Amino acid sequence: MAPGGPLMVEYVTRVGMRVREEREGLAWGPRDLDWLLVGAIAALVGVGLWAINGITSHDVAGDPSYYLVRQGIFALLGTIAFFVALFVDPNIYRRHKWWVYGVMTGAMVFVILVGEAARGSRRWIDLGFFRFQPSEFGKLLFILFLAAFLADNAKRLDEWRTTGATLALGLVPILLVFLQPDIGTALVYSTAILGALFIAGTRWLHLAVIGTLAALFVTAVLWFLPAGGIHILKPYQQDRLTAFLHPNKDPSGSGYNIIQSKIGVGAGGLTGRGISGSTQTNFNYLPEHATDFAFSSYAEQRGFAGGALLLGLYLLVVWRGLRIVTIARDRFSAIAAGTIVVAFLFQIFVNVGMTIGLAPITGIPLPFVSVGGSAMITNLAAMGVLLAIGARAKARPRAARRR
Repeated sequence: MAPGGPLMVEYVTRVGMRVREEREGLAWGPRDLDWLLVGAIAALVGVGLWAINGITSHDVAGDPSYYLVRQGIFALLGTIAFFVALFVDPNIYRRHKWWVYGVMTGAMVFVILVGEAARGSRRWIDLGFFRFQPSEFGKLLFILFLAAFLADNAKRLDEWRTTGATLALGLVPILLVFLQPDIGTALVYSTAILGALFIAGTRWLHLAVIGTLAALFVTAVLWFLPAGGIHILKPYQQDRLTAFLHPNKDPSGSGYNIIQSKIGVGAGGLTGRGISGSTQTNFNYLPEHATDFAFSSYAEQRGFAGGALLLGLYLLVVWRGLRIVTIARDRFSAIAAGTIVVAFLFQIFVNVGMTIGLAPITGIPLPFVSVGGSAMITNLAAMGVLLAIGARAKARPRAARRR
C-alpha cells in the first residue's frame, strides 16, 4: 500500500487522538478534585496520628513521642507520594503494565533472597532509616497491572483463557508473598484479583468457579490435609487463622490475643479510658497493640465515639471512591479505582473484624492507623491514584465542550 494510504491515515488519526486524550487528562484543575475525599483522607491521617500518640505513649521509656514522630515522617513521605500519584496520568501505568508487573515481582524476589529476617519472616529491606516492605508497595502496583491487563483484554472477558491468564499472572506475586511468609498480604492480593475480575465484568460462572475452588483450597489447607498429616502452614499460622472460632479453648495460647483484644474494645465504653487509664495497652496485655491490634487499643482509649469517628471516615472514603468508579473515563480507570476501594475496604474489615473476634488474625494493618511506614506511604499513594482518576474524569467533559 502506498504511503499516505488508508492505513497511514488511520495510524496518524489514532496518534492524534492519543495525544489529545493525554492533554485532556493533564488539563485538570483544583475544581476537578473531590475535596470531600481529600478532606476525609486528611482527617484519617490526623486521627491515625492522634491514635498512635495515645497507643504508643508508654512503649518507649523516656520518649513518649518516639512512634508518633516516626509515623509523622512516614505521613509526610506518603503525602509526597500522594501528590506524585495525583499528577501522573493513570494511563501511563496502563501503557507500561509489564514494567509495573516486572518491578513488583522483581522486588518480591529480591526481598526473599536478601531481605531482613525478623520473627521467622523475610519481608523487609533495611535501608537504615526505614524498613522497606515491597509487598506493601506491591499492592498498588498489582492493582494497576490487573486493571491494565483486564482493560486490554476487555473483548475476551467471557473466555476462560482470559480469566485463567489473570489468575496465573496473579498467583506469581501471591506465592512470592506467601513464601515470605505473609498470609495477610497474600489475602489482600487474592481479594484484589477477585475484585478486579468482578468490576471488569467477568462472567458470573467464572467467579463462582473461582470462589468454589478457593473455599475448597482453604478448607483443605486448614482442616482436611492436616487431618491426614500434611501441613502446608506452620502450626502457629494455622492456630492464628482458626483461633477466633474458639478462643477460650486455649486462652493463654492461640486465643490469648483475641480475648485481650475483645476486653480492650469492650472496656473503652462510650468515651474511652483515655491514655493513662488504658490497662490493656499500657501494661502490654495486648501484644502488637500498635500494629495488628491498633484498633483495640484505640477503642479502649477513645471508646465507641472514637471508633465511630474512625469507621465513619473510612465509610466516607469508600463512598467517594465508589463514586469515582461510576464517572471514570475508561474501563482501565474504573477497574483500577474499584479495585483500590475493594482492597482498602477488605483491609479495614479484616483488621477490625479480627479485633472483635469476627475474622481470623492475619496481620493485616489498619489503614492510616497501624504503625508502619510502607503501609502509610502505599495507602496515601493509592488515594492519590484514586483522586487522579476522578479529577481527569471530571475534566474530560469540559474539554469536550470546549471543542
